[in-house]
Amino acid sequence: MAKKTELLKNVALIAHGGSGKTSLAEAILFAGKATTRLGRVDDGTSNFDYEPEEIKRSITISTSFHHCTWKKSTINIIDTPGDDNFLSDTRLSLQAADGVVVVIDATAGVKIGTEKVWKFSEEQNLPRLVFINKMDRERADFYKVIEEVAGTFDVKITPLFLPIGAEDSFAGVVDLVRMKAYFCKKDGSGEFDTTDIPSDMEDDAAQWREKMVENVVEVNDELMEKYLDGQELSPKELEETLIHGIKTGAVIPAVCGSATLGMGVAQVMDIIVQAFPSPSDRATRKGVKPNSDEEIDLAAEADAPFSSLVFKTVADPFAGRLTILRIFSGTLKADSTVYNPNKGIKEKFGQLFVLEGKKQQAIEEAGPGDIVAIPKLKETTTGDTLCSEGAPIIYKPVDSLPPVISYAVEAKVKGSEDKVFSSLTKLLEEDPTLRLERDQATADTILSGTGQIHLEAICEKLNRKFGIEVVLKPVKVPYRETIKKPVKGVVYRHKKQSGGRGQFAEVHFDVFPLDRGKGFEFHEDLTGMNVPRNFVPAVEKGLVEALPKGILAGYPVVDLKVRFYDGKSHEVDSSEMAFKIAASMCLKKAVQDAAPILLEPIMKMEITVPDDVMGDVMGDLNGRRGKVVGMDAQGKYQVIKAEAPMSEVLRYALDLNSISGGRGTFKMERSHYEELPAQLAEKVIAASQEKE
Repeated sequence: MAKKTELLKNVALIAHGGSGKTSLAEAILFAGKATTRLGRVDDGTSNFDYEPEEIKRSITISTSFHHCTWKKSTINIIDTPGDDNFLSDTRLSLQAADGVVVVIDATAGVKIGTEKVWKFSEEQNLPRLVFINKMDRERADFYKVIEEVAGTFDVKITPLFLPIGAEDSFAGVVDLVRMKAYFCKKDGSGEFDTTDIPSDMEDDAAQWREKMVENVVEVNDELMEKYLDGQELSPKELEETLIHGIKTGAVIPAVCGSATLGMGVAQVMDIIVQAFPSPSDRATRKGVKPNSDEEIDLAAEADAPFSSLVFKTVADPFAGRLTILRIFSGTLKADSTVYNPNKGIKEKFGQLFVLEGKKQQAIEEAGPGDIVAIPKLKETTTGDTLCSEGAPIIYKPVDSLPPVISYAVEAKVKGSEDKVFSSLTKLLEEDPTLRLERDQATADTILSGTGQIHLEAICEKLNRKFGIEVVLKPVKVPYRETIKKPVKGVVYRHKKQSGGRGQFAEVHFDVFPLDRGKGFEFHEDLTGMNVPRNFVPAVEKGLVEALPKGILAGYPVVDLKVRFYDGKSHEVDSSEMAFKIAASMCLKKAVQDAAPILLEPIMKMEITVPDDVMGDVMGDLNGRRGKVVGMDAQGKYQVIKAEAPMSEVLRYALDLNSISGGRGTFKMERSHYEELPAQLAEKVIAASQEKE
């Protein structure tokens, strides 16, 4: 059922969480007769939010897909998450879209989530339509939201419809292009009666139409001149220019309505099919030739070589892995082989699916612009290109958002640790924002994600899909121990005589501190024959085995040099074991005399916040023993570059959220180690002794 590319519209719905994206998606499906009843998020009957974690929280956690037909066009609906914890999925899924509908709650206006997803759509140069939803709710204010959008994003927003009434009395919309009124039924059917504009709205309608015309003529210089000369513009000229303006992103239209009542939905669908670009209208996506920087592009035509980008993966314990891709050129048939240039491999597959919410429908072939799923590919992951081997191309995917919060994951049932790791690895395939690491220093499994709810939902999913229960515990800070001053001539004799063969070894060390990050060095400087050279490896081994457990609080010892310059041996009682023990005891003795200290890990941070909370954020950093190392302005935002001890920023994601009202973001990575102040070191040492 290859759809004609010109009649295909890939539309992503984006918004701040709770604005009604999924309800709009349901209303579009219902209006397009793809479903026989209107699914609802609140009673768990949604076609889009069907995972138990989504139903429980009434939010979208993972992008889902469905399609319907409207006036001969096919609309592919991409319903994305709006919750801050899951926005990375939204950013990746926009790679499959050719236009976006930004849903804004008429009672709440522009929120931080609106700003974030708006920025994603700008990065990918997608035409936008603003749908002001929930006009039937208390405190709904269409005109205030229009003003907010214009102010926040510094764009000319162009209402094409005005609301008739608001709150309880919201009855329909006035069409400013055709100058008609549509009174909508409130039964969710989306049906409406066309009438003349109510007399009390004629003046308003005329004023807003004038503004609309002014914005539209800016798209076309000839039309602009005609308009400025006071000549009458024909409806055809106006409409064609409007459509061109929306397609290119020069005009951002606004529509209002109520998704749950089906009001204003037909108007949104009309704009999508008339004015959103089809895959063949958009500039071809550029890729590169594998192993080179040479740019190439393939036309969005059915007979061009096949190419596509994998923008999402779903891990299903029953169906295996589902790889979801957007086709950019050529035709893909079921039962064929594709080439993955990122991995340099061929992947053979059988079935080809289109996604309909939680259901999959098998199809024979798909063409440019189609969004399809292939089950059970072995090696392909999110971000890979799939193409025909004869015309290889690599598309650069957008990056997922960096993880901001980490926890240690422990199995509830002892002994199932390996199963935890392998099952989490499967969820990593489906969620590129997750990071899973084994911390060598603390032996913990560390799970990092984009927020607290993100990680909690992952643990629920782990239990539901793989039957494994885990608990999240705070990450242990990987402190280190080192020394501050050199000590020379440290001697240790290991001697044991008790019947049978004894043990004897004596070692003489000089121990010196090294610069931060230099690790451990061993120098053998023996002269004479006091110690046979075949015992030197045992001495070094004894030292290396003693380093992981320091004397202060049991943390690894780093940044020191041991010079082994003399010792004694016994021709019968000396052994490798004896020299190993002597070396490790001598090191402990030396460290005690060398002013041992604790080191703490320091994080390098980049925090982006609006101007008005910058002072609060910097004050908070000072309270965390952080230091600001640089500042950059970025539009209305400030980027603060800082360093802070890891122990002080373990839950920074949650704290920054409350200081900045959800408007701040940050990135951080481990940078280096610094000495832990003495009074804090005492606490860490006391805690470790208590644990012992």
